[in-house]
Amino acid sequence: MENQSIPQKSKFSSTFALLVIPLCLIVAIIIYVFIFGSPSNFDSNGAPKAGNYLAIVHEGGVIVPVLMSFFLMVITFSIERFITIRQAYGSGSVDNFVRRIKSFLSSNDINSAMQVCEEQKGSLGNVTLSVLKKYKGVVADKSMTKDQKQVSIQKELEEATSLELPILEKNLTILATLASVATLVGLLGTVIGMIKAFAALASSGTPNAEALASGISEALINTALGIASSALAIVFYNLFTSQIDTLTYSIDEVGFSINQNFATHNKEKESAVIA
Repeated sequence: MENQSIPQKSKFSSTFALLVIPLCLIVAIIIYVFIFGSPSNFDSNGAPKAGNYLAIVHEGGVIVPVLMSFFLMVITFSIERFITIRQAYGSGSVDNFVRRIKSFLSSNDINSAMQVCEEQKGSLGNVTLSVLKKYKGVVADKSMTKDQKQVSIQKELEEATSLELPILEKNLTILATLASVATLVGLLGTVIGMIKAFAALASSGTPNAEALASGISEALINTALGIASSALAIVFYNLFTSQIDTLTYSIDEVGFSINQNFATHNKEKESAVIA
């Protein structure tokens, strides 16, 4: 039942990405033109007013709104991933959930373990519940051998995990891409700014100090925006990857406990039959 909503979640994530990327670019252009480029930020000669940082950023040129859109994308996708991963963890403590599942498995109380999964919810609860249902089904199946039952339980664990985890990794590739692309685009803006600066130096007669300063300013602004966006993307990407690894480890730990519980109780039954 829980896994039926997974394709819908995946579709939502894809649609979300398709909407966010152009929207961030549009919002960045609007901010650049109407807020940073507001006439109130400049003096009568068109130069930035002293201490007006909005005008100074506006002087970064056409690369600035692109870098601003990258920054907005990083923030937006990070919030979306944070919400999705927190939901995957479920409603309670992961460590407490694993301990309770192990406790009920040790006493062979499968129904109580399934109840804990329904309370936990999220990807962790869904995967564990799916495996426990399979466990309960194969134990009652007299037509399967012990090895077949263990293979069936392990297969269910792998299938349930493969359905849940890709949803968690969705859009992380966008963060990883932004981490690299933001730096390169910032470098492009830096190069463009330096070209303008050296062009001012190469102009005939006395070098245009205003043009020189404008070119250097453009270069530095683009460098700063590119580095800021890239650094933020790297931090969030590593944070979310770490959280997914922790969740995956918890799922593997519970799966191992279920398999171990089946092997232990099945061995006890075989010993009782022989006796």
